[in-house]
Amino acid sequence: MSLALFYIAAAVTLVAAVGLITTRNIVYAALFLLVALLGVAGLFILLYAEFLALVQLLIYGGAIVIVILFALMLTRSGEFDAVTEHRRWPVAAVVSVGLFALLVAASVGDSGLYNSQVRTGVEFETLGRTLFELWAIPFEIASVVLLIALVGAVVVGRSVGGDGEPEDGP
Repeated sequence: MSLALFYIAAAVTLVAAVGLITTRNIVYAALFLLVALLGVAGLFILLYAEFLALVQLLIYGGAIVIVILFALMLTRSGEFDAVTEHRRWPVAAVVSVGLFALLVAASVGDSGLYNSQVRTGVEFETLGRTLFELWAIPFEIASVVLLIALVGAVVVGRSVGGDGEPEDGP
């Protein structure tokens, strides 16, 4: 049963990742990213890493996709028409397929070392104590940096008129 769930979660993740890199609409790309992150969260649940699945959904699935959509709303989309067309996409495709093949070969080659029939999870109490005793300050620093980045995105996204004042209008 868990093998079938693994294949379903892996298929959802791979299909969403392919949709993410092949779509030309950035809103659809953000939605494909969300679906791919949901598939990865499902894989974490199958590995008994419930905390990582929760972080995957809340931090990446929620916050990052929302930031992408805010950045999309704050920027002028007309500027990206000339940027999205590249002649080097075949080279990027070949490099991507080669990197994927390398990762698959490394995963299959080392799979015997990590194949264990007994899976154990970390208790939430132990995880919570470790996070709040050892890693509280780095989390606070990361939150301040993200807040500064969000304020910076709002400042950069504001349009400025010829007189240096922000323009009021749609």
